[in-house]
Order: sequence, then C-alpha cells, then structure tokens
Amino acid sequence: MTSSTIFSGVSPISLPAAATGGNSPLTLRDMLFFLRMRWLWIAATTFAFLVLAGSYVLTAEPTFVANTQLVIFPQVSGSEAQRAFAEDAFIEGQLEIAKSSDVVGGTVTALGLDTDPDFVDQTPSLQVRAKNWLMGVSSEPDTASQEAAGTGPRDTQPQQQIEDGRIHDRAIATLLNMMGVRRIGSSTIIEISAAASTPQKAVDIADTLARQYIQKNIAMKASASRQYSEWLTRFVSEQQRGLAEAASALASFTSNPRDQFKLAELQSATDARRTLYENTLNQLTEAKQRITYPVSDATIVSRATLPLSKARPRSTLIIAFAAAVGLGVGFALAMIRHAGDRRIVRPNQIADADAGGLPFVTLLATSRTRNDYSARFLAAGTSSSGTVAAYPVIPGMAELSATVVGLRRKRRVVIGIVAVNPGGGASTIACELAVLSSISGAQTLLIDAAAQKSSLSKSIAPHSSTGLIDVLDNGELIQTAALPLTPTLKFLPLGKVEAVTPAIRLSSRRTQLSFADLKKEFDAIFVDISAFSASPDANAIAPELDGVLVVTSHGHTSIDDTMHVIETLRNVGAEILGAVINHAPKRIES
Repeated sequence: MTSSTIFSGVSPISLPAAATGGNSPLTLRDMLFFLRMRWLWIAATTFAFLVLAGSYVLTAEPTFVANTQLVIFPQVSGSEAQRAFAEDAFIEGQLEIAKSSDVVGGTVTALGLDTDPDFVDQTPSLQVRAKNWLMGVSSEPDTASQEAAGTGPRDTQPQQQIEDGRIHDRAIATLLNMMGVRRIGSSTIIEISAAASTPQKAVDIADTLARQYIQKNIAMKASASRQYSEWLTRFVSEQQRGLAEAASALASFTSNPRDQFKLAELQSATDARRTLYENTLNQLTEAKQRITYPVSDATIVSRATLPLSKARPRSTLIIAFAAAVGLGVGFALAMIRHAGDRRIVRPNQIADADAGGLPFVTLLATSRTRNDYSARFLAAGTSSSGTVAAYPVIPGMAELSATVVGLRRKRRVVIGIVAVNPGGGASTIACELAVLSSISGAQTLLIDAAAQKSSLSKSIAPHSSTGLIDVLDNGELIQTAALPLTPTLKFLPLGKVEAVTPAIRLSSRRTQLSFADLKKEFDAIFVDISAFSASPDANAIAPELDGVLVVTSHGHTSIDDTMHVIETLRNVGAEILGAVINHAPKRIES
C-alpha cells in the first residue's frame, strides 16, 4: 500500500471551472481559512518577538527615578498682566539655572559621580567608536606621540588635570541626560527628577541637585548684592564729599550773611545732600545684610523618596509593543508565505488552475488508524450486500464511491487511481473504492499494476504464485490468479516484474488480457497505478482505461505538479474523472 493511514473525510465537492476575468473578492471564509492555515507562522513570530522582549526586560539594567519639588518666589511687580508675564519669564530662567553646568557639576563633585562607573565609562562604546571613526578621531589616547615628544615628569601633573577635567565633563554630560527639570502646570512649583541604577542613588542625586540649585541661587543673589554694595559704597563716598562741601559752604556763608535768598538756597542744598546720603547709607546697610544673610528665591517643599518600582525598562509597555510588532510581522510573513505557497491546501486551487474543468474534487481527511487490508476484506466478506453497517465505512469514502458508481452508469467501468507523488495514498483509495463497490453488490475486480511499489500485493497476497504479469502471457490464468476476497470482490496481484512493467505491456494491446473481456465479467474494475513522478506507467496505461482519478497530498503536492499530471494525461488521451486531495487535516472540513 502507499499510505500508512486510514482516511476520514468530507463529501466530494463539485467545483466549476476557473473564471476567466477578474479576481474573486476576499470573504470572511477566506480570512478564516488563512488564519487556520497560517496561525503557526503568526504564533511563532509573535513568540519570537516576545522572547526577545522578555530577554531584554530580564537582562537590562533597571533604572529608578526620584523626584524633588521646590516652590519659587518670583520677585516681580507691576500690573497683573505684567506680573504674569514676568513671573513666567522668571520661572523659565530658574529652570535653566537648575540645568546649568554649575549646578550639575556641583552635584557631580558633591556625590563623587566622576568616579562612579555608571556615569564615567572609561571604555568608549561601539557607538562612540563608530562616530569617532567617521569623524577621523581616534578613540584611544595618543600615548605614542606623547612619548615621542619627550613628556617628562613635570608634564605628568597637567596631563592628569586635563584627564580629570575630561572625566568630570563626561560625568556632567551623563548626569544631564539622566535628569529632568520641569514646571508643574502653571504653578510656581518646579520638579527635579534624577535617574540612577539604584533607588538610593536616585534619591541622593535629586536632593543634591535641589540643594545645589538653591546654593547657586543664593550665590547669584549674594554676588548681585555684593556688586550693588560696592557701587553704593562708591556712591556714599561721593555723597559724603558733596555733603561736606555743602555744609562747609553753608557754614562760611552763615558767618557773614549778606543775602538771605542765597542762605536759604545753601540750606536747602545741604538738607538734600544729607537726605540722599542717609538714604544711600541705609541701602548700603541693607545690601551688606543681604550679602551676610542671603535668602533664596526657592525652597524645597517635598524631598525625594525611595521609588517603589523601576521606571525603566517599562516591562508591560515593552511586552505589549513586542506582541504588537510580532503580530504584524507574523501576519506579513504569513501572507507572503500564503501568496507564494504553491502547495495544494484547498479544492479551489485545482478548480481555478484547470481551464478544462474537473467534474469533482474530493477532500479526504486523515485519521491515526493504520491500514489493515485483511481485516477490512474480512469485514466486507461477512457483511451482506444489503447491510453496509457491518463494514466500517470510512467517512467521506462512501460519498466518493457513490460518485464513482454514478460514473459507472456512464459506462466508466475501468478506473485507474494514480498519485502525483509517492505516498499520496492511491493504493488505499483504490482498495476502499473496490471494497465499497463490492458491498453494494457489484462484481468488482481490484488490479495491482503499481510496479514501483506493490503495496496491495504485499499486504493482501504476499505468497501468491501467479499475478497480472502471468495473465498478460496467458489469459486463461485469470481464473486462478484473481483471488476471491469476498463473493463479489476479486483481487489480481502484480506478480513478478522482470523488465517491462505490466502497464506498458497493456498499452501495446498485444497481451492475452483485455479490459473489454474483463468488462463482460465485472461491473467495476479499479487499477492501482504507480505514482506519476516515479514511473511512466500512468502515461502508458491511462488511454486504455475508462477514466483516471488523480490523487494529491494536502500540503505536500504542488499545484504545478498536479496540473502537469492532468494536462499530460489528457494529452495522451486519458479522461480525468476527478481529483482527490488526500491527507487533509480535519480543520479543512469546515
């Protein structure tokens, strides 16, 4: 036999010839069929993306983010609109101050981040190396040129200072990328966030940034007050000299008053000088107080707390994104595979490709039960012609047999069964058709003409001494060579093949066996033929038969090979009765 499985299936499907114009619209049935056929591609691709995403989530270094909040006290005046504009500008300026290199550098120095491996990577990354290579800059220190230039011990300290400065700048740049400063809504509260590899480090960085910002703000105000104080000191000195001169002039004029109007003028000037001097002196005192006791424009309202969970990588988001991308890529690969797949998976493929139009296309699904021809013939022999229930009819095969019976009414008695490729199950189908035909009461003959692999003869009559080869030389041996399996079923084994196969000998019409004579004795004759791709027997014997059933294997036989077989058999004069798609999975039944 050519198959190790028994088939259960669906009814034969009669399909029209392929339409010559236009494309059929995509239906829900087509989409469901696509999903049933390609779900493994989609699932495998999605699973692969999920594995990659899971590996990244498990191996990526976690990042924790801590936040510190400060409230700003804008020192603005004017109308309401002017104050609102000035307040926004003031807060924007404070945000930039919080991100300045002085604040970040102070944090790096206070926490010693320039010695932290998370902030200072002594080995350039692959991205940095590629960037330096494109720009023509070496990623390694030029030690050779330093040695050639005679770098001595006295140059060691400046070089070390330069290197320390580079490391410090690198740590500042890294921290700038790991921190953030933002204004919360339209309020005067700003939030400083910092990311780090550990929760405590993130808290320390956020709080230190806030303190460094406050210190920077105080230092800026103290510097401004100092400059104002220096100017006021000079101004007070000038006012003091002017007041002394005015007082001296007033005293000189008072000792010898000649003009009362001039006296009043000098008295008024002296009073004005004294008032200006006193005011300036008060401002100087206040400026010195601001230098001695500076007050910041911001204060911390909420210190950073230990984050309870990592901020990056975002596991849920990454897994969801990977699943979405995996589904998209899986669908794309499945559609590409589906569009380029030439294997037979649906009856429509044969119907659309065959311009001549096949009478029917049959699907047969696969079960896990192994074939046992002896048991099946025994069951067929014990059942009466009117009782089919005793024989274990394979679902789907009865409908195919009924179709063949209908063909017999059109005088299609001798039917050959040929598979496109070996292992297609042609021998099993021929055996089942013969058994069902005999159960119906028809005198049936099953002939094994598969010289390449005579599975029927090896299973049913392994010790037979005569067979088809002997009958071709002596027609009278048909009576002894044809083994009666049931009262209505006989089997003609292959016999011993030497040089020429029986199919080719039958095509010569010079043998002692004639299908015309066999038709007088039998109502149905089924001929098992070697697979088309393994032997030329089908081309030789097909014109001598009343019709041929072409057997394909679901998911293995290509539509191109199937159409080649059909067209070749038609060209030699054979009549193609139909096609059988064997080994179809049960999900195709729907």
